[in-house]
Amino acid sequence: MTGTARPVRRWVPPLSGTELVTVLDRLRGWSPFDGGALLDDVAAVLDDVPPPEEDTAQLAERLSGHLARLVTIAVAGEAEQDPTVEQLVIRARTLHAGPLPCGRQEAVAHLRRLGWTANELHDRLTVIRCLREAA
Repeated sequence: MTGTARPVRRWVPPLSGTELVTVLDRLRGWSPFDGGALLDDVAAVLDDVPPPEEDTAQLAERLSGHLARLVTIAVAGEAEQDPTVEQLVIRARTLHAGPLPCGRQEAVAHLRRLGWTANELHDRLTVIRCLREAA
């Protein structure tokens, strides 16, 4: 055996320093999906008694966040191949993009659509085992 050295390519990291900082910031800002919080918000907007007017904007924001997270889970888990999930993802994206209407009745109707869509998408993702069942 001779002692000839073979040239080795210098290792190059897969991400630049700036990209690593971006990944780190995203990891620090990440929070796990909370199915219980989603179900609490859905219950609040689908109850027989509409939520108080002062809670409308905050509920709409939280439900939109739940929908965005559910859509991300569906896409990452390739659940969009399921026709029902595909339709719900389209509906969720449409609702998420829309603003909260100004009138009280219109705002409550929007909240209920957000709630129904979030609940249906959550249920379907659970059925196809893309999510674990929430309490």
